[in-house]
Amino acid sequence: MKAIGIIRDRGQLTIPDSIRKTVKWAGPMSAVSITVVKPDQIIIQPQHAYIDWEEIWAGIKRARAISGKAKAISAAEFLQKDRSSH
Repeated sequence: MKAIGIIRDRGQLTIPDSIRKTVKWAGPMSAVSITVVKPDQIIIQPQHAYIDWEEIWAGIKRARAISGKAKAISAAEFLQKDRSSH
């Protein structure tokens, strides 16, 4: 598929609707990687965030292992106490 776009004054490029409908990752607020391949060629690809699941699960395990002697309170009670202390 090929479409024509126009680069605006501040370097803004609108991706044509025909391409955005075909490529679902090219939506509003999508992070993209822009690579210059040759002086006359640019590649735009989705920028996938790297998620370190091992680190996330290790953090969950650490949080679950925390034990304390304080009286357990509900989230609502905690918020009320926190807001009244400021």
